[in-house]
Amino acid sequence: MLLADSLAIDGHHGPLLRPTSLAAPAAELTVVSAPTQEARTALALGLSARMKSDGGSVAWDSEAGPHAVRRVSALVDSPEINEPERHLRVKDLVAEDLALQPGPFWATVSASRWLESHRLEHLARDWVDAIPAEDRLHLLAALSLQDSNVKVLVFDSPDRHGLPDADWLRILADVAGGRRHPAVIAVVQRIPDAWDGRTAVAETDNLPHGFTALTGLTGSAEVDGEGREDESRDDEGDPGQQHDGENQDEDQDENRGGSEARPATTAHSTADSESETTA
Repeated sequence: MLLADSLAIDGHHGPLLRPTSLAAPAAELTVVSAPTQEARTALALGLSARMKSDGGSVAWDSEAGPHAVRRVSALVDSPEINEPERHLRVKDLVAEDLALQPGPFWATVSASRWLESHRLEHLARDWVDAIPAEDRLHLLAALSLQDSNVKVLVFDSPDRHGLPDADWLRILADVAGGRRHPAVIAVVQRIPDAWDGRTAVAETDNLPHGFTALTGLTGSAEVDGEGREDESRDDEGDPGQQHDGENQDEDQDENRGGSEARPATTAHSTADSESETTA
């Protein structure tokens, strides 16, 4: 389960994201509404630990802090952050992403074989920005899960591509219910009326009454009757700089003992060239 406790991110001229608390269990789709694109992107960056928070914290199961969350999360299709570049053909996008996967280079599968194995070979020569929105979501989700460490997928504004709500909800729910059972979070403008699954609202405390604060998460988790976890914690905060880049995050995570974080897989080759979002 991904847990966020009072997660807040500041911009140069004001808050990008006010304190937000939520829980997103594995094998489920959690739909989160945020009022502006800036707030949606800031929340997606914060939940995937791609941007340093200025307040609050994030944790995955019993491991708190950005290093722990970054190792197991993928930010997917975030506008102006890591959305696929328009000049790329699908086969080139896949080749670049596969080349970034951890492991020996000789074990890297070819783009053609990867597309065939995911039944997407018909897209190989298409431009990324020209493929159907449904195929785009399937493609980017599959690429993100190519990294066996990834357990959390955070989609930034998957509703922006013109798909009916029922279609993108079905696709992301299928991803959550797939063989890997990842926690899937969709940060969107509004929660579809027909969605009866797990929801949350940005800049709100969405945790149940009496839920223990996330800060300084330690110990094992206990799951209550609604599938939410209560945690025993001590004090750890992770305020600081906003931008965190895959090779630029040199901050010390007190609870992690300063361990190095491996760049987490994202949806394409420019995933790790994040820039600060301004208010």
